[in-house]
Amino acid sequence: MNILQAMEISGSALTAERTRMNIAAMNMANANTTRTMEGGPYKAKSVVFVAKPLARGAFESTLQSASASLRKVEVAEVVEDRAPFKEVYDPSHPDADESGVVLMPNVNEVEQMVDIMGAKRAYEANVTALDAVKSMAMKALDISR
Repeated sequence: MNILQAMEISGSALTAERTRMNIAAMNMANANTTRTMEGGPYKAKSVVFVAKPLARGAFESTLQSASASLRKVEVAEVVEDRAPFKEVYDPSHPDADESGVVLMPNVNEVEQMVDIMGAKRAYEANVTALDAVKSMAMKALDISR
């Protein structure tokens, strides 16, 4: 693996984790939204990651090593949570039905906070990896002088 490949792998992870954090933040922001443009309460969303093979150069493809092929991470899709909506009795709410029940979003705030913390830690780990790669590249340049 060369320096640019290491940077590409960490960079793809940074992009994917940023998307994960944005979706979790959007879920938290809409945790009490009972009316959306589509109608009905907000539906929580989740990010699905997929491992994609790292593009290889012509020389590297001819020298396929016995080790596992390098992969980067990408966001495959953003899916809606299929959990049922929460039912809350509040007859004074404008979106309450005839029996006074309001359908609230299926956002679990605890799960979203855990997702945000996990994305933050993964983001920090990949920034650390990028810093290590940068440091190695600078030391290699110093050696060549």
